[in-house]
Amino acid sequence: MAAHPIKERRNKIMCGIVGYVGAKECTAILVNSLTKLEYRGYDSAGIAVFEGDRIKTVKAKGKLKEGLIKKLENEPHFTATAGIGHTRWATHGEPSDINSHPIGNGRVSIVHNGIIENYRKLKEFLISKGYGFESQTDTEAVAKLLDYNYDGDPIDTIIRTIADIEGAYSLGIMFREHKNRIFAARKESPLIVGKGKGEMFIASDVTAIIEYTREYYLLEPGEVADITADGVTFYDMHKNVIEKELQVATWDVSAAEKGGYAHFMLKEICEQPDALKKTINPRIKNGLPDFSECGLTDEKLRSYHHIYIVGCGSAMHAGMVGKYVIEKLARTPVVVDIASEFRYRDPLLAPDDLVVIISQSGETADTLAALKLANSIGADTLAIVNVVGSSIAREAKMVMYTLAGPEISVCSTKAYMVQAAFMYLLAFRVAYARNAIDEEQCRQLISELSQIPSKVQKCVDDQTQYQKVASKLISADSLLYIGRGLDYALSMEGSLKLKEISYIHSESYAAGELKHGTISLIEDGMPVIAVATQHDLYEKTMSNIKEVKTRGATVVMVCSEDMKFDGNDVDYPVMLPLARDLLMPLVAVVPLQLIAYYTAALKNFDVDHPRNLAKSVTVE
Repeated sequence: MAAHPIKERRNKIMCGIVGYVGAKECTAILVNSLTKLEYRGYDSAGIAVFEGDRIKTVKAKGKLKEGLIKKLENEPHFTATAGIGHTRWATHGEPSDINSHPIGNGRVSIVHNGIIENYRKLKEFLISKGYGFESQTDTEAVAKLLDYNYDGDPIDTIIRTIADIEGAYSLGIMFREHKNRIFAARKESPLIVGKGKGEMFIASDVTAIIEYTREYYLLEPGEVADITADGVTFYDMHKNVIEKELQVATWDVSAAEKGGYAHFMLKEICEQPDALKKTINPRIKNGLPDFSECGLTDEKLRSYHHIYIVGCGSAMHAGMVGKYVIEKLARTPVVVDIASEFRYRDPLLAPDDLVVIISQSGETADTLAALKLANSIGADTLAIVNVVGSSIAREAKMVMYTLAGPEISVCSTKAYMVQAAFMYLLAFRVAYARNAIDEEQCRQLISELSQIPSKVQKCVDDQTQYQKVASKLISADSLLYIGRGLDYALSMEGSLKLKEISYIHSESYAAGELKHGTISLIEDGMPVIAVATQHDLYEKTMSNIKEVKTRGATVVMVCSEDMKFDGNDVDYPVMLPLARDLLMPLVAVVPLQLIAYYTAALKNFDVDHPRNLAKSVTVE
């Protein structure tokens, strides 16, 4: 069958896939593993297991506790020792029991993460062959195509099927006639195969299975895995057997647990001092920033004509900080791009440019596409990612890992912090390599950067003032963040944090732009959060504060503890420990994170699972 795709791209966030084969009853393992993937965002969940001579499927709309788990309580006890599970975020078809995964018929059952671009063409073909469709999903076309292609050999069947699929996907597959075997395949959307003692797993993320094993294999695009309790065999698209290196997660299960905190977000904010140390310290050699682990030499840094920084959301905001610092210190032009816009504006890339790609997961689709474009043009690419072996890490010419450990909350905090820290290390080394600063100046900057974790700890320890500010924001309909220079770059991140978890409309503006339209929004009682940590811009920022205060705004000012102000201009000051102005974004972001956190918590929202959001976006 030759399928010609009808291109149909939609935003799809990362669903969750799990699977188990072993000696243990698997239902509880599958459900427990799915709970570890709840942070990704989902609206339905389900499992399929081998039960007797059939595949038994249970699935339900809604959260696990109210949907799948409650439904399983009313089912007879399962004895199955192999199965697959899924948490789905609806794209093709509304959230419903029918549209939930697993999907299939009596002979085949699948779970699917990603999007099938040519599913309409596949569906038309299958209908012409007599197949009927129950759901509104693109996934059902894959399940039916597997059934159509089935010839008794599951590997041949899967290879023929995925050859006709276009899009980004990962699949967990069961065939009724191959009891106690599960299969996996992927293209772009991540999937791993976990190795335990007498048991094997599949998962979208090692977080799902870290309770059972820390050892896993990375499934590459175009590969198929045949998994039994005794092990796994990997095949390429020509059915050649592939040998793969076993990976080991560097963190344990406690890192993926709340540890007594009310939410993962609060835990991860409090982990930032340690995350900074783990990220910064190994990259300092003899008092200077060192990029030798990735091959980024001073000779290369001197040769680049432009530096591009590409990311999405918080990663892009970390890049904005990097732009200010690199240009200030190294006098080198830096362009920051939103990854989803980068390719489509036809950027003026050249082989003598450096493109820095920032992503927490290393799987962000738009960012990965930007990386591929840069590689195709011949530019040098440097990935700054947190997940070892991720797609972006593997495809970049150079990679540096942030070593932040797992970040479970959808709202990024410590990932942003360590990404920004990397921007400083890069800025210092670029400036030093280009002789814009001398060795003594570089050492001094590194020394002061090394002191930032202790200052961040002071902010983390002083949470009472942030709770007080949050209590004044919970009734707001809208608010503004303002700042100048680095403070503007920082205010963008503060605004994003607040809006994504508190659902309060919030925007950030360069403070000097207020008079060019935005000030018309100010009315009595409207909160304005002013970030004012840059001493050379302080007076100008205070003038903007006076402008909004005169028009009735309630002003929260985040500033260094040595800054003076009139109490009539500022309603709620948030004072920060002193640091060099250049480094203040690493300190000042903590109050902005905690203000957002406590605002959402006081509104009794699900802080770790904000509506409509998930941790990674794996299809553009």
